[in-house]
Amino acid sequence: MNKKIIMSQERLLHGGDYNPEQWLDSPDILKRDLELFLKAGINTVTMGMFSWALLEPEEGRYQIDWLTEIVDQLYQKGIYTILGTPSGARPQWLAKRYPEVLRVDEKRQRNLFGGRQNHCYTSPVYRQKVRKINVILAKELGSHPGVLLIHLSNEYGGDCHCPLCQEKFRGWLKERYDTIEELNRRWSTTFWGHTYQSFEQIESPSSKGELLLHALNLDWKRFVTAQTVDFAAQEKKAIRDGGCQKPVTTNFMGDYDGLNYRKFKGVIDVASWDSYPEWHRKPVPQTAAETAFQHDFMRSLLKKPFLLMESSPSSTNWQEVSKLRKPGILHAASLQAVAHGSDSVLYFQLRQSRGASEKFHGAVIDHYGGEDTRVFQEVCQVGETLGRLSELAGTVQKPKVALIWDTENRWALFDSQGPRNAGIPYKETAEKMYAGMRRLGLDMDIIDMEDDLENYRIVLIPMLYLFRGGIGDKIREFVKNGGTAVMTFWSGVADDTDRCFLGGVPGKLTDVFGLRRTEIDGLYEGEENAALPVKDNFLSLERRYTCRNLCELVNVSDARVLMTYEKDFYKDLPVVTCNQYGKGKAYYICADMEQQFYNDFLEAVQKNDKIEKPLPDIPDGVEVTTRESEEATYVLIQNFNADSVNLKLPDHGCEVIYGETEGSLKGLSSVIIKI
Repeated sequence: MNKKIIMSQERLLHGGDYNPEQWLDSPDILKRDLELFLKAGINTVTMGMFSWALLEPEEGRYQIDWLTEIVDQLYQKGIYTILGTPSGARPQWLAKRYPEVLRVDEKRQRNLFGGRQNHCYTSPVYRQKVRKINVILAKELGSHPGVLLIHLSNEYGGDCHCPLCQEKFRGWLKERYDTIEELNRRWSTTFWGHTYQSFEQIESPSSKGELLLHALNLDWKRFVTAQTVDFAAQEKKAIRDGGCQKPVTTNFMGDYDGLNYRKFKGVIDVASWDSYPEWHRKPVPQTAAETAFQHDFMRSLLKKPFLLMESSPSSTNWQEVSKLRKPGILHAASLQAVAHGSDSVLYFQLRQSRGASEKFHGAVIDHYGGEDTRVFQEVCQVGETLGRLSELAGTVQKPKVALIWDTENRWALFDSQGPRNAGIPYKETAEKMYAGMRRLGLDMDIIDMEDDLENYRIVLIPMLYLFRGGIGDKIREFVKNGGTAVMTFWSGVADDTDRCFLGGVPGKLTDVFGLRRTEIDGLYEGEENAALPVKDNFLSLERRYTCRNLCELVNVSDARVLMTYEKDFYKDLPVVTCNQYGKGKAYYICADMEQQFYNDFLEAVQKNDKIEKPLPDIPDGVEVTTRESEEATYVLIQNFNADSVNLKLPDHGCEVIYGETEGSLKGLSSVIIKI
């Protein structure tokens, strides 16, 4: 693909999901929609994901004309289409005639027709029917100048335990382990006497059967990902076989751990995701930081611009509380996505559906249908802003810092029956480390253990319980060659089939970090300890910090101790250490520390490593992010506080291309400078 994320596009995309099939009997509504789209600066719609029942109302009888006509009408007005494949929701006739396409749950009960993603990814019938409709769509619309890219299905997810999937799972295991003896060894099946004599004896995890064989659970999740990725690859192949060469994407879900999204890298050309933060449940700057983490995760999948495929212009209808976006939040959240690498702001939905599940989900055009609504006016403001920022399309980020956030580690960690079986702070620890570094204005990649580390200066490693993908060797070489690694408690405990390492841990890195874990203490809710600074430590840490949940005890060999525990029987034992290894440094954090610790500690690490910040002084609640082209660097500064903050821009060498600042930045406002 060329510099721009979407072929021939020299602008940021603005629009979202559109379901005109609901209004085919109301041409006046479709006409009015088009008028309102143009007023709001809508230049892109996503169509087709839930249209199979209309595209193929009876088996083998296809009617594509209505969709082609709407694509034509939109294109004539300068509005492009992201064309969805309809595999996410099958027509009723298909489920009725071929019941094998419906999923079987973990209790071995077959589902009834209904819902989304309620189909078996293994079923030959389902794959065949999906292929046929995809090929036809590709032939009819794949070369249309108004079609920008292909959107595979809708929010892939879930698993199926039917006989077809069981057989496929056994074949996957045989290919992975070759012999049943090797599988038994790697799975530690001799515990509880659960040894298998053949692959044919293996079944997927079930509450009616085996749930406590951790390697089985882990490999089942890997298999589900592999099977879903293969299904997506077959969808893409059908599109290509139909003659369409447009880029391909699929919409991922935020913080979804049902699939390892990184395994889709070989299928998709563009990463995209659906962002639905619960604004106003927490302080806005905190929600913004958590959302930024997800944006950076999605951008890091392919390490190039991504698409914000769905976001709500108002409330949702499926969260516990359908909270409205207060004035200014929509604009701030939209610009935040762009700041972190999105080349789009797309919504679900453009026109509010009249009935069924999401009839009360927020939309650009509501049931009233007019343009004099607060939401529509705010969408118009977003459209106007994106139109002014077209030069950002296709620009990239070049972070010097990475954080390892690994889905397979997450699976194993939460299934491990370790020092805490409730409240494992994996996500919280990752987000605290992320927030501590991002408050310095340093861009970050969110990577996993299969990624390379060599292009970074600092790598943050929260709770990396499971080691795979040669990560131990990568960390060793990274530090040896001059990098700075920051690893936390409960890391390097088990291998890729969740077998505990023998000898010292963190596994095979005790010399790199200059210490060995001896024990780990799980703290009850409400129980806490604290970390105290060692006098004259080289990072100049001076404060006392609270720690909760987990406290690790270590024996230090070569590492320098920077902080120690305040109390309990492990009083005065190390909490924070640093070891010089080769040309680099390996920091180790033994306990679940509060956010303020990470703020202070990571700033000290940044200063010690002499990594330059984009702005010298960044107030709390202000997010600073950078995008670059071959010609320029763009610094996007956003104030997620309700009130104004003092802000000093560089004295020279920069041009303000968006927003205003006269020594201060208003609440929920943004400024963009070009260097």
